[in-house]
Amino acid sequence: MTSVWLAQLLDQLDILIGQSQYLGAFTIGLFGGVHCLGMCGGLITALGFTRPANQQGFPILLAYNLGRISSYALAGGLAGGLGAAALSLTDLHAAQQILYFFAALFMIALGLYLAGIWRGIAQLERIGTVFWRKLEPLSRRFIPIKHPLQAFPFGMIWGWLPCGLVYTILIWSLSAGSAINGLLLMLAFGLGTLPNLLLMGVAANRLNQWTRQPAIRLGAGLIVSLFGIIMLLRVWTGF
Repeated sequence: MTSVWLAQLLDQLDILIGQSQYLGAFTIGLFGGVHCLGMCGGLITALGFTRPANQQGFPILLAYNLGRISSYALAGGLAGGLGAAALSLTDLHAAQQILYFFAALFMIALGLYLAGIWRGIAQLERIGTVFWRKLEPLSRRFIPIKHPLQAFPFGMIWGWLPCGLVYTILIWSLSAGSAINGLLLMLAFGLGTLPNLLLMGVAANRLNQWTRQPAIRLGAGLIVSLFGIIMLLRVWTGF
């Protein structure tokens, strides 16, 4: 019975990745939201986006997240364009398979990281801190945030916060084939993270408690790892 259920799940994941990589990226963002809440949840609460007394709380929260997602899309466009330039210098299909292969490995590692099994992907976040230390001070000029027009650029800056989840999808964007495909891939991923962080603005404490449950993190992480396994199988079969 379990094997039948697993086979059906793998088939559905293959459909998500094979027929629409954007839907796959959105789904990964949705399940990876347990990590987003850990990375950004404290920031959202600390900045008062969740205060009932703040009548602009939700517009500010939404503007912050749209700024964050805009940075993801920009980074995806840059990664997709860089990958396309590299692909143009060699055999297109073979090079794309290599990039896709590494993206699959990072996806598996990401799932293990989310599940709390292996923290190797955290090394990516440490590398990103070098750049982040120079960028983060720019965000302070928008604090205290009292208006969505302040929250949007603040979110754009915080979209570059070192995050293994974001970096993994960026590596996937390298194999997207073009700047626009990379942009759309990261945009879809960013939109997938949106529901969790908007819910954080409504039910911060309850959502935090829920996502800290080991079973929730384990389940979300294993599903993301399954995406990586399906991606590896697609490389094996030549897409």
